This record gives sequence, structure tokens and C-alpha cells, in this order.
Amino acid sequence: MKKPRLIVISLLVLLITALGATSCAAAPLRKFEVTQSMMDTFVTATVYASDDAKANAAIDAAFARMEEIVAAASIYDESAEAFRLNRDGYLEAPSQDLRQMITKSIEYGEITDGAFDITVQPLLELWEAGLWQEPADIQQQRINETLKLVGWDKIIVEKDRISFSEAGMEITLGGIAKGYAVSEALKTIKGLGIKSAMVNAGGDMAALGSKPGSEPWFIALYNPDDTTQSLVNFEIANKAITTSGNYARYFDPEQEAGHILNPLTGCSAQECISATVIADSATQADALSTAIFVMGPEAGVRLVESLSNVECLIIGADRKLYGSSGLYMYSAESEVKE
Repeated sequence: MKKPRLIVISLLVLLITALGATSCAAAPLRKFEVTQSMMDTFVTATVYASDDAKANAAIDAAFARMEEIVAAASIYDESAEAFRLNRDGYLEAPSQDLRQMITKSIEYGEITDGAFDITVQPLLELWEAGLWQEPADIQQQRINETLKLVGWDKIIVEKDRISFSEAGMEITLGGIAKGYAVSEALKTIKGLGIKSAMVNAGGDMAALGSKPGSEPWFIALYNPDDTTQSLVNFEIANKAITTSGNYARYFDPEQEAGHILNPLTGCSAQECISATVIADSATQADALSTAIFVMGPEAGVRLVESLSNVECLIIGADRKLYGSSGLYMYSAESEVKE
């Protein structure tokens, strides 16, 4: 008479165990997203998590990390390191963030033969002050004078000091700071246990992993002539993608002098409409997209083909599309249409 009772007890134990296993199953991932105004643009942090507190803590930490970078990189905030470097021509005991951004900028200056150069700030100030209104001969004269202050190789980085070799030099980190901030924010999110996230700083984007279910992140590259249309749709995971273009910001009302300057000539870069780069980090993609925009389609593609794990899509001034050989790996379409 005892055996049936033992069987019933055993079945109850198995049922309780099964119910316990079900209750311990991982909760479904949900999307959490916050947008803030930062670095003269809107920054959106998106994470997927099952826990509200964990998701919100990761997003808060990501924005706090980006604020630290702004405190180092701003050339307009008098308390920022980059501002003080420009004002004094040197900076003692620079932070690791400023040192990293400047060191990387020097590396990209060398890689791109000067197409990427953070010392163009004196030239930018020249154009912002109304150089575009001057006759061509006066423009060239003032550009030639100012070019003496330009050169990534004139930045001196020492153990506990950063300085300039020429009085009057200034830097702008506008071509790398957003990418660096996005990369660092994503590292912060990853460090807090999130496995699926995206940070987008005004088009400088980087993805941590993929979306839940191994779904890639979908990125549309819009037609600069008609933003209601997309030229190419990209799918990425664990990658960064940034776009540089002159079609949104100009020095002059006639929109002839774009805000991206060629550091070698002192004039607006004119060979591209936009340059999009896909790379392992947003820091790299940001700097390279700026450089490629300056270099032009053919030289830009050649540069990308010489680098590992980097692809690009360039819209030339002729409205043609120029893509690197591995771009198809990230295109949602079967091929990039020209």
C-alpha cells in the first residue's frame, strides 16, 4: 500500500521542480531609451534589459561618462581642458581622455597624410569671422598666413604635458570627440552587464552586440538631396557607423563654403557630399569619415582598402556612390546601387 503513495510524492516533487525551473527562466528583454541634448546635438542611448533598475543605471552611467569627455574636449567651456590648452598653448597633467583623443588624432593625421588634422581651428575661426565675404586674393593671403599654425605634427605630447610648437595654434576635437564619447559610453554600458545596446550621437553610432534574437541593428543612410529617401540600409552588430557631410552646415548664406575644411588648402572640402564609415569603434569611424570627406572618393576608398575591418560608402560631388570592397557585408540589400 505504500508504493503508490511514494509514486505520488515523487510526481509531486517533479512537478514542483518543473514549476520552479519555469519561474527561474530569464525574463524577456525590454527596450529602454533616453535622449539628451549634448555636444551640440541629440544623443540617444538604447539598451535592452529585463530589469528596469539595471537598464536605467547603465544609461545614466553612459551619459555621465560622456559628460566627462565633454569636460575634457570642449573648446568653448572655460573650465574644459581643450579650452585651456588653446588659451595657454600648453596643458599640464592632461586627463587620460584628452590625451587619448589627441594621441588618436595625431595617429589619424599621419595615416591620412594630414587630411584629418585637429589643428584647423584657426582656419575655422577665419571662415566664421566672414572670410567668405572677402575677394579671392585676400582670402588666399589670409589662408596662407593662417596655414602656418596648422599641422598635426606640431602638437607635442609628453608624459605630463601637451603643448604646441607654434604660438597661436589651436585645436578642435569636433572630428573625433563625438565618436570617442560614443565608444566610451558603450564600454560603460557593457561593463554594467548589458549585452545589447546602441548609442547614437547625432549620427555617430555604435552598437553593442545585436538586438534580442540576434537581429542586427538597422541603419538607414538618407539621401542628402531628399531626406525622405534612403540610399542604402545597413545592418550592423558590434560595429560603429558614422557619416560626415557638408550638406547641413555652411559658413555663408549661399551655402558654398561648407564647415569641413581641407587642412592642406584651408578651403572647404568640395569632392564629396558625404562619407560614411563602418569600423570597430566610433572613434575610428568618426575620424576616418572626416578624413575621407576631405580626401575625396577615390583616395578615400584607397585608404579604407588599406585598413583592416573598415568599410566606407562615399557620395561624390558628382552624385555617384563609391563603396569599398567589403561594404556588401553590411548592406541590407543584395548590392549597393549606384
